[in-house]
Amino acid sequence: MGKRGEGWIILQLVLLAIILSAPRIGGSIELPSWLRALGGLIIIAAGAAVIMSALALGRNLTPFPRPVPSRRLITHGIYGIVRHPLYMAGIFATLGWGILAANLIDICLVAVVFLFFDLKSRREEEWLLEAYPEYASYRRRVKKLIPWIY
Repeated sequence: MGKRGEGWIILQLVLLAIILSAPRIGGSIELPSWLRALGGLIIIAAGAAVIMSALALGRNLTPFPRPVPSRRLITHGIYGIVRHPLYMAGIFATLGWGILAANLIDICLVAVVFLFFDLKSRREEEWLLEAYPEYASYRRRVKKLIPWIY
């Protein structure tokens, strides 16, 4: 998947294209308007998580899963709640999109997105353990993808 994890980025872009172009025929479901509005709010919350993550990371922010060399481990802000908030945001944005679009195919794709980010984070965590000795104790304290749950 590349020295910096380039393959993961390519797969992530393919997955995003699939989500955005999921068939609308046969996937449409009836959802109450309040639930569809909740989907929109979930998307907004996911966007806020992306902004908080980017601000907490600062110069550590990279599109690649391999950590930037000679930077420090970020464990404050949203990273004190979940180890991979950008991946969490992707999962929740997909859920919100599926609900907002009232599309069963999109909602089912949440499981695929979750699996993808779980696998990607496993590889990233191997690199994080190599780069930061304190990552092991951080990993024991903070959940990976869903705050306080997983």
